[in-house]
Amino acid sequence: MTIEFSKQLKATATPIPGVVLYDLPVHGDNRGWFKENWQREKMMALGLPDFSPVQNNISFNEKAGTTRGIHAEPWDKFISVATGKIFGAWVDLREGESFGAVFTAELDPSQAIFIPRGVGNAFQTLEDDTAYTYLVNDHWSADAQGQYTFLNLADETAAITWPIPLEQAELSDKDKAHPRLGEVVPMPPKKTLVLGADGQLGKALRAAYAGDVSVEFATRNDFDLTAAASYADRNWKNYSTIINAAAYTAVDTAEETEGRKAAWAINTTAVASLATVAARHGITLVHVSSDYVFDGTTQEHDETESFSPLGVYGQSKAAGDAIVATVPRHYIVRTSWVIGEGNNFVRTMASLAERGIAPGVVNDQIGRLSFTQDIAAGIKHLLATNPAYGVYNLSNDGQSQSWADIAADVYELTGHSRDAVTGVSTEEYFKGKQAAPRPLNSTLNLNKIKATGFTPAPAKQRLSEYLEN
Repeated sequence: MTIEFSKQLKATATPIPGVVLYDLPVHGDNRGWFKENWQREKMMALGLPDFSPVQNNISFNEKAGTTRGIHAEPWDKFISVATGKIFGAWVDLREGESFGAVFTAELDPSQAIFIPRGVGNAFQTLEDDTAYTYLVNDHWSADAQGQYTFLNLADETAAITWPIPLEQAELSDKDKAHPRLGEVVPMPPKKTLVLGADGQLGKALRAAYAGDVSVEFATRNDFDLTAAASYADRNWKNYSTIINAAAYTAVDTAEETEGRKAAWAINTTAVASLATVAARHGITLVHVSSDYVFDGTTQEHDETESFSPLGVYGQSKAAGDAIVATVPRHYIVRTSWVIGEGNNFVRTMASLAERGIAPGVVNDQIGRLSFTQDIAAGIKHLLATNPAYGVYNLSNDGQSQSWADIAADVYELTGHSRDAVTGVSTEEYFKGKQAAPRPLNSTLNLNKIKATGFTPAPAKQRLSEYLEN
């Protein structure tokens, strides 16, 4: 066997999405050779996913012509030759447009290949005493074999040209019995779990992902965030994403004894449990944050601002954000003044207008409304485009307003006089009432999420549409 020495580390895309062939630098002299078989930092710089391998396996093959496959496994693999030479064949057995796509290549120790979950692989040794090694990002178990997908090595549709004809090769009886492509059940994608599916944002996420069978919605009855069994009784290996749309949002009640306990239990302790699951299983965690993590002394908040919460609700949300930020794959979506299906400020003002009531509404708290359809669309955009992990502000766009301004807009849009709304200060409005402190400035800078290609609709446009519907 002749090995090409001193190649540059190089990544080459293949016809199968996610399958990448790598050239590896091999350094040799009269004593033999050395190579960096797996170098996380360098390979990630070339675009290799940070797939977090947990197991290293070696397959030794005594004779040329030994042929294994075609097996699609429920984990990612990074495969390279240790000694000898192989002919590799890969067939996409995942659900989707690329199902059935084929790629073949000969590999020696100067090459490696990354195979995503659900892509079938097969190897035929071209030399005696060939060994190849593969890193996988899940532990093998007998239970996992039930999640494999197989294709017959002689499938006519894939039409793989084996260097050593299959009738002359060494095959197992199991491999000979695998189905043809027309009989293969494609491997489904990993699932997305939406928590808080009965809330305002949860309902909007249901609409955004309507018809997508890979998205699973859980209400508080399906998944109790405060129960240890919720985290222990689920096979997390089958999930790629968790969207946490659940939260304790009773801002004023959170200042009371029982409310304080509930706020911390749901907004912090439960979030820590979700973060543990996500980090352990390589899951992307999407967590919805709030303008209440700030004290409102800054006129506009960007994603780099430090926490400065005023009340218990904001403190519990800030603690949750800090925990989520430690998860390798996370999106913290920070929003404000949420409006969706259910009880909310806009519905209350519309009801008051219809009943002829002239309300006093706070005029010194400034921000933008965030309609749940746009929050859901923004979350869907982040997961589809996969920008850098981190915090993204997400409210509706347009001019900042006070609550009194928005109330006046509601009155006007429902055919009533704007003058029916009287502006009052926060201090005056809550005088004599038990209330949590509020940030006076809640406007979120949207430049970061806009840079990803997502621009939320203007708040006034969404308000008009909301009231029409």
